[in-house]
Amino acid sequence: MITDAVLAGTALTLHRFPLEQKNRSLQAWDAADEYLLDHITTAYPDARDILILNDAFGALSCTLAARLKDHAQWHITQVSDSFVTQQATRHNLVENQLDWALDETKLTQLDSLAALPEQCDLVLIKVPKNAGLLQHQLSQLSHLAAGTPIVAAGKAKEIHTSTLKSFSHFIQPPTTSLAVKKSRLIFCTTTGKPVTDKFPVSWALENTPFTIHNHANVFSRDSLDIGARFFMNYLPAGKKPLRVIDLGCGNGVIGLQTLARMPNAQVIFVDESAMAVASARENVTHNLPDRVDDCQFMQNDCLSNFSPNSTDLVLCNPPFHQAQAITDHIAWQMFLQAKHTLRNGGELRIIGNRHLDYLDKLQRLFGNCKVIGNNKKFTVLSSIKRS
Repeated sequence: MITDAVLAGTALTLHRFPLEQKNRSLQAWDAADEYLLDHITTAYPDARDILILNDAFGALSCTLAARLKDHAQWHITQVSDSFVTQQATRHNLVENQLDWALDETKLTQLDSLAALPEQCDLVLIKVPKNAGLLQHQLSQLSHLAAGTPIVAAGKAKEIHTSTLKSFSHFIQPPTTSLAVKKSRLIFCTTTGKPVTDKFPVSWALENTPFTIHNHANVFSRDSLDIGARFFMNYLPAGKKPLRVIDLGCGNGVIGLQTLARMPNAQVIFVDESAMAVASARENVTHNLPDRVDDCQFMQNDCLSNFSPNSTDLVLCNPPFHQAQAITDHIAWQMFLQAKHTLRNGGELRIIGNRHLDYLDKLQRLFGNCKVIGNNKKFTVLSSIKRS
């Protein structure tokens, strides 16, 4: 998705990613980004080595690169769990003639499981919706040198007492700003006293011999989510040597169960979250070690760059939000790319909330769609790619 609005206080036009169609209701930044950038311009004018966590589409990284470009020595480290964030940042730098910042001496992009730099001048955080991810990140930041300033930003309604308690537990009691445009800032400083978190967590997968391991940012990390539980009743079985994709795999429980039911299948686990892909890999390695060679684990933007006509079956529980926006464009991208990737006669099998009306979408796209299971909340649908 793309919006061609200009970020306030800059000359930058910033886009969401992918750029498949325009949707002006989806903006690549929010008021919290603006508040944070305005604050640090005056509060930390000399910061040159900046660590940024959860910069959704590169708004912070691109703006700071533009501001720092005339200084001889500067560096930005961007940490994100999202493949789309990393790609959007690179795209936005190029689109705004800031491609020189793609040099690793200027910008380093790290995933959410990488070790953080040992020191920096300033830490900026966009407060994530997932409280577990915030705790993991604050635990990482607790290892930084004492006295490192941290400024976090988010929507005022999503900065709860529990959010501030997480800062107090891992770093120090924070202070907060007044709300501006329904956004708020959080201020604190590192103490140099490392505090560990609880992640990854593990739990027994009901009615199986499997133990599931989940990193902090994986959906429904503490138990099997109800959608996956229902979907597991409608997974394929048999001895055909099929090439299967678990699209938006999360912790990989659907692909794991597919491996258990299909001894000759090859399964590709795909998710845009680094923590999800790592969790899926750990779950196959721990529970079905003799099947690891039958698997691939890929962090990607849905099925972008997959070869056409290369897959027999795509299994998917599509999300209906991106960052804070409720939208079906990710699901539509998944459906379009699944059709492109499937061989003739291949199948897309999905689960979705009944109110999302995926039946009509798949009927229009594939020319066929049937219900193979439903309850009061979910429906399981199947579409076949015809020549």
